[in-house]
Amino acid sequence: MDHQRSFLDILDSRPVVLASRLRFGRLHARGVPAILCGAAVIVLAAGAAGAMRRAAVVLPDTLREARLLWLAVRTERRDALS
Repeated sequence: MDHQRSFLDILDSRPVVLASRLRFGRLHARGVPAILCGAAVIVLAAGAAGAMRRAAVVLPDTLREARLLWLAVRTERRDALS
């Protein structure tokens, strides 16, 4: 006879948890820790993308200010050597 799967059997997360594995260098995780590490990586990637998006807006100003600072330091050094 065919075994009918109930709705709760379909939602059972045990096979997913048992099959979850993470290997990164010497770091090995299985089960729930692997899932939590994967979620943490996704959150970190989203944060890094947001930081890069904000940094891209101010990059031209930062480069201009760095150039002006370098010119000022170089000019002061040249004057001090004279």
